[in-house]
Amino acid sequence: MIKKISVGLLILALSSSCVSKKIYNDLETKFADLKKENRSIADENAALLASKKQLETEKAALQTNLDDVNSNLAKVQADYAAAKDKMKIMQDSYAALEKNSNESLEANMKKNRELLAQLDAKAKALALEQEKLNVSSQRLKELEDLIAAKEASMKKLKETLSKALNGFEGKGLTVEQKNGKVYVSMENKLLFNSGSWAVGSEGKKAVVEVGKVLGDNPDISVLIEGHTDNDPYEGSGPIADNWDLSTKRATAIVTILGENKKVNKQNLTAAGRSEYSPLASNASADGKAKNRRIEIILTPRLDEISKMLNDF
Repeated sequence: MIKKISVGLLILALSSSCVSKKIYNDLETKFADLKKENRSIADENAALLASKKQLETEKAALQTNLDDVNSNLAKVQADYAAAKDKMKIMQDSYAALEKNSNESLEANMKKNRELLAQLDAKAKALALEQEKLNVSSQRLKELEDLIAAKEASMKKLKETLSKALNGFEGKGLTVEQKNGKVYVSMENKLLFNSGSWAVGSEGKKAVVEVGKVLGDNPDISVLIEGHTDNDPYEGSGPIADNWDLSTKRATAIVTILGENKKVNKQNLTAAGRSEYSPLASNASADGKAKNRRIEIILTPRLDEISKMLNDF
């Protein structure tokens, strides 16, 4: 449009030689202003086109976001409707269950009360048993300590006897501790002549030493056993057989021990075992010699132990 005006003005100026220079200059000025305005309008139009394009891009992005939001909203609404329906079903079910479960609940509560009562009774019984167990454990500890003390006492007794009878070592006398007891074994060669129950002088010395130790240990029970080999007794007089001989020999030892006033005779027991508790085979002379013997068996008094065992 501007170009058309400019060209018209130029033609008009050229065809009218009578146009003044002033008018021509005014037209030139207006033409320059129009050109400047045209450029400004063109620039503004270009900026407006760019803004339009940017707005169209933003509108498309906003439309996409709006579509996503509408889609999510529809899904949330559907989920909400489903959850609401499910909750209604659950509420109806709970109401029905609550209505029908009162009797069952009461029965269960009663059963639970009974079970709690039973558990309480069992707990009390268990506590009582635990108390008994604690008492038994304490008694067992006391019993073990008492047995250990008895063992230590017998060990000391054995050592004392071994020391007292040391001079008879190698003369058919032995001292040993086993099964909680102390055994003093004396072969007949130390004590008696063949077929006799009279104690010889050397043997009496050994028995006297045993008596001294027993006098210092009044709480020891003493069993004196007489033993023979399996040769039949062939002597004459008041002895009928090996039973009699073994018993009289045991009684002879008791008599010597009883001569010590410190020995409690209530603790002494004499027994004859004849040939029926041999140490060795009677097939040899050495075996027969070992079987012909007196055994003094020393046992600690077990009254306290027996009483504690009865209390269990």
